[in-house]
Amino acid sequence: MSRKRDGSAGPKERGYLHGYSAKERERLRRQALVLEPMVHDHLPFHRRRRCLEVGSGVGAQTEILLRHFPALQVTCVERSSTQIGEARKFLRTVPWAKGRYELSEADATSLPFEREQFDCGFLCWILEHVSDPARILSELRRVLLVGSPVVVNEVLNATFFIDPYSPKTLQYWMAFNDRQLELGGDPFVGAKLGNLLQQVGFHDVQTAVKTFHLDNRSPGERAEFLAYWTELLLSGAPELLKARKVSADVVAGMKDELGRVARDPNSVFFYSFIQARARA
Repeated sequence: MSRKRDGSAGPKERGYLHGYSAKERERLRRQALVLEPMVHDHLPFHRRRRCLEVGSGVGAQTEILLRHFPALQVTCVERSSTQIGEARKFLRTVPWAKGRYELSEADATSLPFEREQFDCGFLCWILEHVSDPARILSELRRVLLVGSPVVVNEVLNATFFIDPYSPKTLQYWMAFNDRQLELGGDPFVGAKLGNLLQQVGFHDVQTAVKTFHLDNRSPGERAEFLAYWTELLLSGAPELLKARKVSADVVAGMKDELGRVARDPNSVFFYSFIQARARA
């Protein structure tokens, strides 16, 4: 999955290769809605009042949190002023968000809050883009009340599989992951969440593997997800081409393969991400 850069990324270490165009902002909002059933399934935020969302981007996840938990106030932390501006414009259009959020342009590795100001925390597709996820999680723990729940959603890109076999797509995917690592991110950080949360002092750490295994049993959902995944992959093409990680022929071949997979009546899509839950 993809989101945006965050605070621990320095000028040459920004593991976000999707850009900040208007098209990308709309993709992020669509992505949040597509993944909502899994990401927001029974979150432990009932009776919570003050949520800190780290790496809030364009406000796509913020809208869902406010919709699911009518008593919640959400403080959003985001380093990019562009993303803060887009979140402000978006959330102003959401009736149930009025008066229930704050947007803070800040570095997630040095949060501008005193200790124990929040009673829950939420991160989604952010640690994959940073060079020091433990530092961000440590800062989050500092500003949470003791016992507060935190939920972290992260990618595990090694799990991606499609059938029919698509060699150009797999070549592109490996280049995608390699480039994210070069930029200071980690496309496999989901598998490390248990260690990271425990390392910085969270307790009651639990991880769940959330899997999309889409085949002939759910053709409609499979078609929707293949379209979403194609859009996600192509959003990184300009950066990968610029960095010479892939050729135009590979990008074109991937488009053709994904089109064939989408039309194949027996196609299969498989991908897993990790959701970790813990308490401060």
